[in-house]
Amino acid sequence: MAPLLLQLAVLGAALAAAALILISFVAFITATEIPHLHRHEEEKFFLNARGQREALPSIQDSPTKQLSVVVPSYNEEKRLPVMMDEALGYLEDRQKQDPTFTYEVIVVDDGSKDQTSKVAFKYCQKYGSDKVRVITLVKNRGKGGAIRMGVFSSRGKKILMADADGATKFPDIEKLEKGLNDLQPWPDQMAIACGSRAHLEKESIAQHKCSFGGLISQPVFIGNILNGRH
Repeated sequence: MAPLLLQLAVLGAALAAAALILISFVAFITATEIPHLHRHEEEKFFLNARGQREALPSIQDSPTKQLSVVVPSYNEEKRLPVMMDEALGYLEDRQKQDPTFTYEVIVVDDGSKDQTSKVAFKYCQKYGSDKVRVITLVKNRGKGGAIRMGVFSSRGKKILMADADGATKFPDIEKLEKGLNDLQPWPDQMAIACGSRAHLEKESIAQHKCSFGGLISQPVFIGNILNGRH
């Protein structure tokens, strides 16, 4: 009886090891390929400051900006201006202090029923479409889908996801950047830094969720993060 139990135990361990190897292999294969992103024809373009259509870039292109800020937005015509004013004020000041710093803000209108796209486009007209771009989705994809669309259309070495409600001060991005830099050397040039406001909830009643999802190191296909790429 004992030899039979031993054989069954060995067989079970072998099957478990084989299953783990198979799962790891599948994960490795699927992780090395960029998942297909379906876009409606209208979602392949953005309007420049003159109202003319231009093709959106791809995450597979070489980065041309230091930072991309992706702002998923659904029915945010009222709260978006506050967040955009603060974010662009900070980014413009940072660029004045360091002329080598380049950025873009990508507002992804996730099928809003209000004037979110129109409100966001005013910032494109004010700052230019090289700094502010608006992607209007044909239908609502959910927050994760909106973030994914913005990330796949970004040009930054680092990508920041920021909520449209402006619940966190935008200069806090520097804390995420420090966290990202502290992770170096990045394995395969990929790293993620995530921000949280949980520690503030003990000091005051939090009315909003975390504004910053985090910083990412490209290539990455996860929402709620800040990323840096090759």
